Parts: sequence; C-alpha cells; structure tokens
Amino acid sequence: MMSAAPAHVNDGTVVAQSVVELRGVCKSYGEEWQREAVLHDLTVTLAAGELTAVVGPSGCGKTTLVNLVAGYERPDAGELLLNDKPIIGPDRDRMVVFQETALMPWQNTFDNIAFGPRLRGELRGAALEREVLALLERVGLQDVRDKYPLQLSGGIQRRAELARAIINRPLLMIMDEPFRGLDAMTRQLMQEFFLRLFEENRRTYLFVTAELEEAIFLADRVVILSNRPATVREVIEIKLARPRDAGMLQSSEAYEYKRQAMEILHGEALKSFQGSGPRSDFLATYSNRAE
Repeated sequence: MMSAAPAHVNDGTVVAQSVVELRGVCKSYGEEWQREAVLHDLTVTLAAGELTAVVGPSGCGKTTLVNLVAGYERPDAGELLLNDKPIIGPDRDRMVVFQETALMPWQNTFDNIAFGPRLRGELRGAALEREVLALLERVGLQDVRDKYPLQLSGGIQRRAELARAIINRPLLMIMDEPFRGLDAMTRQLMQEFFLRLFEENRRTYLFVTAELEEAIFLADRVVILSNRPATVREVIEIKLARPRDAGMLQSSEAYEYKRQAMEILHGEALKSFQGSGPRSDFLATYSNRAE
C-alpha cells in the first residue's frame, strides 16, 4: 500500500503529496448493442511528487482518462484511488487545467484566482488579499491583477489558470494539453515557466499532451497508451537531471527516450489507420520530428 508523504518546497511550505492508482480501468461509450471500448484494463500509478506525462495516438482516450481521474465520469470496471481512497466524483483535491481557457470573463485576474478560497470561505479580507497577491507575484502577474481575461494574451491566461489551481492546494494537478493552441515561442516559454513551478513545489501531476518532446522535457515518467481501446503500452522513466532547461532536449539521453517512444507510437498510430487513407495528425507530426 502506498501512502502520501509531505514535501518541503523552496519557501519552507509543506505540500501534501498524493499517490494516484488506476487498477484495471475500463471505459466504453454508446448503447449496449454498439458500445465502443475506449480504455481497457488500464493500470498505472502516479507516484507522489512526480510529474507523469501521458501520450498516445490521436483519439486513443487521453481525455477520457482525464475525465475519470478528475471524477467527471465513472469507470465501467476497475478502480481509481487517491491515497487509497476511491475517486467517486469531482473534488477540490484534484484540480484540472483544460485545453481551453476556463477563466470567468466577468472577473478580473485577482478575482479569478481568489474565487475558490473565497467561495469556500476559507480566506477573507486581508488574509485572502495577501495570499492572492503573493501568488500573483510568484507567477509574474502582479501587473495584470485588474485586467479581464479578454485583455490577456493566451500565455498570460494560462499562467492565471495555473495560479487559480495552485491557490486551492490540490493533492493532484491534472493538465489536459494546457499549452495547446499557443504559438511555438509562447508554448516554449510556458513549458519553462511551468517546469520552474513544478520543480519548486513538487506536487503530483498528471500531464496529458500530444507533444512527445514536451512530455520528455517535463516529466519524471512518460506513460505511452496503445491504440483504442487504450491500455498502458509502455512506461519510460525520464532520468534527465533537474532543474532542467530546453537545451537538454538536444542530449543523447533525450534523443534515446524520443527514439524509444517513437517506435512504439508509430506502430500504435498505424493500427488506427489500417485500411484507411489519411494518417493521424499525431503520427504525421512525430514522424516528421523523428527524422
């Protein structure tokens, strides 16, 4: 049995750690006579204080996995456990940062970040303001505290959403392709910014991405899913030293991780399109990058 353990971050704060276990998880959709299996016998552990990245062929069920761990959906079979307790629905102990912005457009940056603690009545008045302002400074948003989401760039919106999740002190942070849609330069900057935050607090993260290099750069472990119905095809331990920088992706170690993952992904993606014309966006993207 794996148990949670506290960890000290750079400022001396104790952060509660969490272990997430998926045991034989299955999920299908559709009517009984034409159900389509999306996940089958999926078993994996998200270790405490580690960032686990999940990659897989396009349409294999990564978003379904996010919905199950977040508690938005229930599995047809198997178990999902957080610190040995079943995940049976959404809870503040798991926070999700989605592909698209979920900031409330009628609230400014300060109020968006303060929303959770204010709603629960945990912090009020000067205490709430001090905590939000400290977090705004930590993520470099102190100059946009009074601006509304439509006044912010995509990268700054992403930072605000990270801050809004962090202030709730979740046991598990779930990232569902959070940098998708950003231009290449902003995406790289956000990866480096996010990595710095992670290496400061070492919370437990589930990070779903379609970008293999992003997974290798950020993660402690990369979980590769198979073609649908998805199961765990391989788990690759990423032993690049921390703290990391983008230059590490040019190392022989990173190249070997990428080669190993590409071999598996290439075969799984081909299974999705056997007997059909176009290849998946996932396969086309990574085939080009692997050359």
